[in-house]
Amino acid sequence: MDELPPAPPAIGLGALFLKFLRFGCLAFGGPVAQIAMVREALVEDERWISRERFNRLLAVMQVLPGPEAHELCVHMGMIARGRIGGLLAGMGFMLPGFGLMMVCGWAYASFIAGQSDWVGVLLGVQAAVLAIILRAVYRIGEHVLTSSPLIAASLVALAGTIFGVPFWIILLGAAIAFALFERSGIVIGVLIVAIGIGWLVCGSLPFAFSVIAEPKAATEAVTVAALFVAGLKGGLLTFGGAYTAIPYVRDDTVGRGWISDGAFLDGVALAGLLPAPLVIFATFVGYIAGGWTGAIAITAGMFLPAFAFSMIFFERLEAIVGNVQLERLLDGVAAAAIGIIAGTFFDLAGNLSERATNLPVIATMFVVALAAYWKLKGIWGLPVIVAAGAMSGFILLG
Repeated sequence: MDELPPAPPAIGLGALFLKFLRFGCLAFGGPVAQIAMVREALVEDERWISRERFNRLLAVMQVLPGPEAHELCVHMGMIARGRIGGLLAGMGFMLPGFGLMMVCGWAYASFIAGQSDWVGVLLGVQAAVLAIILRAVYRIGEHVLTSSPLIAASLVALAGTIFGVPFWIILLGAAIAFALFERSGIVIGVLIVAIGIGWLVCGSLPFAFSVIAEPKAATEAVTVAALFVAGLKGGLLTFGGAYTAIPYVRDDTVGRGWISDGAFLDGVALAGLLPAPLVIFATFVGYIAGGWTGAIAITAGMFLPAFAFSMIFFERLEAIVGNVQLERLLDGVAAAAIGIIAGTFFDLAGNLSERATNLPVIATMFVVALAAYWKLKGIWGLPVIVAAGAMSGFILLG
């Protein structure tokens, strides 16, 4: 008798929500560990779908912006109980991390921020996070930067970011160059010209530059709508991993004076310790900037694309992904995003050096953290590095 094809078991909506809530409670270690957990439970053990279909599904999710582990959970919920199942699965997976980060934001704002006793600990954590970001640039880049034009595009994006070119100009230039042209020299030339023209146009139109590209004045009031847009921008532009959301959210929050660079890095560090997609750092940023309503707003914006792409557009995605021109466009955007992250790393590092109470010690802690994280493997690498940074900061800088 032939074996029946894989299919999800009959499962109630409540049981479906609880299943993915359990996944969310155990979602330590980043997207690789989270995807492996879902695969083992739903593909290997319960046989909701075949291994081949899971692999194709994962490939599609990796093309989309947003946290792929969360998008994968949404789609698996859709397979079991339709779109309401996808909504419940996605909510279940993200809620544990969201709740814990809300508590972290409250505790940070109430007991830690501005307290001199914590300065050394926080500086040590921030040095460790910079090492993690730099390592992420390499890890993402080795998968994305697979050709000379892509490497060159990333370097151009890095230079543009360092010189203050707005990130949206860089991403738009990369999309145009790679979608319309094939020869590598022409692609890079078009990218450079597009960035230059965009920069000059914005510079010659002060009003447009201030509204579209430049960070708002530090005196501007924080609004729920602005925080939602900041999260939405991060969710829509997160290609190649959660670290690509960092420069976009930072631009709209740190750039407006709503949160300091130090607190921003602390949020990224906390996100690495919690069972959640790394983009949950946005919840912390929203809480520090705008309280609990700000945290909800920026989180909703960040996760909305991850729900929407899976629940609304998935039936069309496989055909879209097969489009060669779109594939080249996405490759170019991903390469530029890596350059933007690298540029943001240098900006954050410069700001940390200005706040450092003992720059040689901070630099040494960063180098040691980078070397250790380069070697560590497994789900505990990131939390171990952050904890070591905190302890080192307490001992050496406290």
